[in-house]
Amino acid sequence: MKIGFIGCGNMGSAMIGGILKNGVFEKNEIIVSNLTEEGSRRSQEKLGVVTTLDNCEVVKNANIVILAVKPQFYEEVIGEIKSFLTPQHMIVGIAPGKTLAWLEEKCEQPLKVVRLMPNTPAQVGAGMTGACVNDRVTEEDLDQILAITNSFGRTEVVPERLMDAVSAVSGCSPAYVFMFIEAMADAAVAQGMPRKQAYQFAAQAVLGSAKLLLETGMHPGELKDMVCSPAGTTIEGVRILEKNGFRSAVFEALQGAADKGKKM
Repeated sequence: MKIGFIGCGNMGSAMIGGILKNGVFEKNEIIVSNLTEEGSRRSQEKLGVVTTLDNCEVVKNANIVILAVKPQFYEEVIGEIKSFLTPQHMIVGIAPGKTLAWLEEKCEQPLKVVRLMPNTPAQVGAGMTGACVNDRVTEEDLDQILAITNSFGRTEVVPERLMDAVSAVSGCSPAYVFMFIEAMADAAVAQGMPRKQAYQFAAQAVLGSAKLLLETGMHPGELKDMVCSPAGTTIEGVRILEKNGFRSAVFEALQGAADKGKKM
């Protein structure tokens, strides 16, 4: 097998789904460890990959090992597997705050180490992933990692000092976007629109706006101005958002998320 996942929750499943859909690896080239028999059975039924209840079996059978468990379990899992690691392994962390140096120190040997920060839209092939690597990772290794991450969205390679910013602006922000969509839909419901229809209008508006920004390359302020007719409805809404500290609230939310990541 070529790649292993220790843990297979929402993010691990999303990553594997993209890998399989785009043919980066075959099902029999992926091994996944789960905490329970039920989780193992679910991974087998949903993804069709090789499964195990033993984290060490993942390390023994795959050179790329992705730590897809929650941050608080990283140290415990690494302690369990470190005696089976070799210089041929590439360890991939996807948790905020777990730096390249921290991962290598806990593994207690020189290894190829990668940090990724994917986000939940990876579940529908529209993820955004930040990546950084240590100096043992070769160009060929990085190309392989990018083939994996690009299978479920887009990837940007960044210096590690920006990974907390990546976590805030793309890792955490889907939650804020969902809150924004929900709030807009609530307002439409208050105006008499059926809720299901309100979600469709609000979600498609966000999706289309993001697509317009990415495909035109225009500045978001310029795109905003295109919608704001003089003395119109949109500029009135913008005025109210600004009056209530919309930009500042977003800024503070992302700053708080980034600061929290540095402490994990």
